[in-house]
Amino acid sequence: MDTLTYDARGLVEVDGSAPGVAQVDGASAEFDARELTTRKINAELRRLVYQEGIHDITILNPGARHSLGVGILQRCRITFDGSLGYFGLGLIDGPEVHVKGRVGWSACENMMSGVVIVDGNAGSLTAAAIRGGDVLVRGRVGARTGIDQKGGTVIVLGAAGSMTAFMMQRGRQIILGDVGPGLGDSMYDGELYVGGKVKSLGVDCVPGEWTDKDTEFIERKFRIYGLGTPPELQKFVCGKQLYNYDNLEPSERKLVL
Repeated sequence: MDTLTYDARGLVEVDGSAPGVAQVDGASAEFDARELTTRKINAELRRLVYQEGIHDITILNPGARHSLGVGILQRCRITFDGSLGYFGLGLIDGPEVHVKGRVGWSACENMMSGVVIVDGNAGSLTAAAIRGGDVLVRGRVGARTGIDQKGGTVIVLGAAGSMTAFMMQRGRQIILGDVGPGLGDSMYDGELYVGGKVKSLGVDCVPGEWTDKDTEFIERKFRIYGLGTPPELQKFVCGKQLYNYDNLEPSERKLVL
């Protein structure tokens, strides 16, 4: 009986070894992912970063596969020449990533630091729970962008869907297009800057006072990413009417007192 080299249910590649197909040229490398599974693509990427010390990697034909580029915890430059599927670039800490295409749901989830630039659109839950770094989407984003955001900056050049910045705890978002209903719902802190129309504000999200600090921040981010002159933006912040989450409910108080 032949040894299986794949999961018979079609769920996962059993062999997690790196294929070693990359073409290395000094400090840079490139490989074609067209015929590779997700696990093989990630294994080759990790081999190049951690074993070979390559810090400029281009991945051709990613084919919108899910979960690519996750868990890279080192400074490097990664280019995906094509689109990614769901859960791409999650749990990263340090890399500068350029996606020459679109990304699906939950891109950059729990990102700690680094930069991700997406040339196309991004799905729902983009930059969920990020703690640091910059995520720039040149197209549109779906619903709940930056949900539970704890730091970092999200920049969207197009429109954003409903419940953007839901339960935001810290950080900033700059959205140049229109935003769907429920912007900043239940947010605790952070700043939101919107260039288009907001369909409705969420619970405890209110207009904020513009300061020189806001001007400096916006102009700096536009300068870094070559976005030209910033348009007129509205600022939104937390109204701080929900700042009782540290207080115990009566039923909870009985359990601890």
